Amino acid sequence: MRFSRSVSGWMMAGLLALSLACGGGDDAGEVADAPEMEEAVVTVDPAKAATITGKVKLDGDPPRMPAINMSAEPDCRGLHEAAPPAEVVVASDGMLQNVFVWVKSGLDGKFAVSDTPAMLDQKGCIYSPHVLAVQTGQLLKISNSDPTTHNVHPLPKTNREWNRSQPAEGADIEYKFPREEIMIAVKCNIHPWMRSYISVVNHPFFAVSGADGSFEIKGLPAGSYTVEAVHERFGSQEMSVTLGDAESKDIEFSYSAS
Repeated sequence: MRFSRSVSGWMMAGLLALSLACGGGDDAGEVADAPEMEEAVVTVDPAKAATITGKVKLDGDPPRMPAINMSAEPDCRGLHEAAPPAEVVVASDGMLQNVFVWVKSGLDGKFAVSDTPAMLDQKGCIYSPHVLAVQTGQLLKISNSDPTTHNVHPLPKTNREWNRSQPAEGADIEYKFPREEIMIAVKCNIHPWMRSYISVVNHPFFAVSGADGSFEIKGLPAGSYTVEAVHERFGSQEMSVTLGDAESKDIEFSYSAS
């Protein structure tokens, strides 16, 4: 009994010392990790918001795009009167479509994520639009308007790769990309000609050039920026732009078809 009380006493003393060393006692409470402060969302006064407008030119004759051979897939071929061209380069009147244009650098702070979903459809066994941009954390909805099954397979390098089957006129696939990444290729494992590109950006200041080569990026705070244009075939270009309050500037990117 004497030996047990001695051991018990030493154990109690050790626990007390350990408790005090770890911050126990009435005068020292446990210090929890400080919660991370959420970064405030930047708001831009509409009266002071600046705008970048512009066009993307293609100098020279655009490369001829071959027709897509859908003969092995009658469900796809029957959706077209004639075989559509591969949508790699879309140019008319010297202007270039499907160029992703974004503010690459110069922005400070966090910007609100759009609550409007971005939409990607599969129609006529072709992705529409061919080039799409979303914000990190913005909902992307992928639909299938075709009478055949598709397979949506993004091929990112920074975000997680995934691969989902989508039956004819099935429910939308919904996804949010967590990390910024430019021009993620999207393919269909069933129909190898199907290809689209999704760019994921940490802010809402981006655009994709239209059929006339034009684009508009609005709602910007005043500042000095690097604006980048990216095309899947012709590569990327950068331009510096400085904007004052409520200022609008027009810029032009020019690619060579050769």
